[in-house]
Amino acid sequence: MASSSSLLSGERTVVMLFIAGVIYSLPFSLLFPHGLSLSLLSLSSFFLEILLFDNNSSSSSSLFQSRPGASSGILLASITLPALLLSKFTQFSRAFSSNQVFLQEIEYLKLQYWATSTTSFCVLVFLSFVLKRRRSRSHAPFSRADWGFGFSLCFLLLQGVLCFVELSATFQTGLQLALKLSWVFCHGFAAVKLMQHFLRTFPSCASIGEVLLVTAGIVLYFGDMLLLTVTKLCRLLMSSELVTAEYEVSRSEIGIIIQGLLLGLLLFPIAYKYVLRIWEWSTNTASAESRRYNEIGRFLLFIASFVLVTTVIVPSWMQFVHEFHMHPFLWLLSFVFSEPSKRLSLCIYWVIVICVSVLRFYNISKNSKIERILLRKYYHLMAVMMFLPAVIFQPMFLDLAFGAALAVFLTLEIIRVWRIWPLGQPIHQFMNAFTDHRDSDLLIVSHFSLLLGCALPIWMSSGYNDRPLAPFAGILSLGIGDTMASIVGHKYGVLRWSKTGKKTIEGTAAGITSVLASCLLLIPILASTGYIFTQHWLSLSLAVTATGLLEAYTAQLDNAFIPLFFYSLLCL
Repeated sequence: MASSSSLLSGERTVVMLFIAGVIYSLPFSLLFPHGLSLSLLSLSSFFLEILLFDNNSSSSSSLFQSRPGASSGILLASITLPALLLSKFTQFSRAFSSNQVFLQEIEYLKLQYWATSTTSFCVLVFLSFVLKRRRSRSHAPFSRADWGFGFSLCFLLLQGVLCFVELSATFQTGLQLALKLSWVFCHGFAAVKLMQHFLRTFPSCASIGEVLLVTAGIVLYFGDMLLLTVTKLCRLLMSSELVTAEYEVSRSEIGIIIQGLLLGLLLFPIAYKYVLRIWEWSTNTASAESRRYNEIGRFLLFIASFVLVTTVIVPSWMQFVHEFHMHPFLWLLSFVFSEPSKRLSLCIYWVIVICVSVLRFYNISKNSKIERILLRKYYHLMAVMMFLPAVIFQPMFLDLAFGAALAVFLTLEIIRVWRIWPLGQPIHQFMNAFTDHRDSDLLIVSHFSLLLGCALPIWMSSGYNDRPLAPFAGILSLGIGDTMASIVGHKYGVLRWSKTGKKTIEGTAAGITSVLASCLLLIPILASTGYIFTQHWLSLSLAVTATGLLEAYTAQLDNAFIPLFFYSLLCL
């Protein structure tokens, strides 16, 4: 049995308080089905993390090959996305009572909540049975861990029943209910398969919790675009009675372009792998000169496939799901040049900041003895310099810029992982100058997590938003709070939160204070642009403090979890 100190570890305590805050803030109409669902999910993941992973860490690490030095992170990852969507649900409920959002937006958000909770449900069931089977094969005697497995499974069973009852309460026909349940549970099945694929392809690159968060996010993001595609097909080929109100949510052109491009790039390596196999089978040669020509051929094949996907296939997908009156990339050009002085000036400013910062920090990383973790925090400050002015004065253009930057990062990572001649090796050497212990030769994720940590709160705040500070959740928590905590903790920190960890109380206090001070400076600026501040200082202080404590205690990739955690609290 786990000791009381491990049961009440700092990360778990902060997460449980976070869950209690989310449930406490729910309106009464959502309290029973959704609050109970989140409670059951958190209890099942809590038992699974403590009684199975902690007590059998050696077997779990050998079975899943998670990132060395990281905790499992099952509890934190299982509730992050469901709690985030419940926070948005609470926010939209306030807006619906004042007639500022439509009913179909509420219904679609509810459907997304059940999709994410079902994803966590299916992954937890998968992990439970895999570890239970592993324990049965080892002929281990009956212990309290088996009780933990039973409790976890009971909570998961109740969660599944609650999901079925809640979805069936609003159905119109049996076919619509079947389609809705199929769509929700397909998220869970796809997440399990994607998680298995990720752990096999990139062993020891991430913890179980980090893989769960990434796979759940990708499945939810892809599922949204797939649902939109299927809805269009149903309208064209079948009866429109199957398309209910929750599917008829309007999307912006920028959102469709970003979503289609990113999903196309994520699917591109799968298609390229089979094209490459056919190429290698047809050009199987052994001489050095032939191998040289083969590398050139692979490069040309990569370029041709990439251009075909990004300029023909993906834009055709975009035009099918959304009514563009021109090629989506031509629409982008017209959007950028609709305000050329502001947007082009912002682009020039970004290019100057990136070039100066990257060249400067790259030289420092090669010639200086500064610790890598501190050097990386300067990139957090660079993110503040780049994104803070844009999110205030050009938020729509910043949405587009984030999508373009992620597309570039994905392209470079594909080239690096596949070692595409002649750019693969130079990109690999350049990226290695900015890595730390959480990256590996197989997969470098830090730059993705920083960019996504800043982008996701801004993307999720598009449309209705009655919390002006919510879009700044990533910039404040990562660019300012995390940076100040690391710098102050490294230089002046003495009192550590734990005997084995490196995080200090002084660093955490500096991070919390710096975020609160930044909020104090941001509020007058936002007020001058027309925003009305409706958040109490006490709730804001509690949100900042909880986020700072999570950063101090968690062993997960904080760039991924902290912005979502902070954003959820700001929305309540």
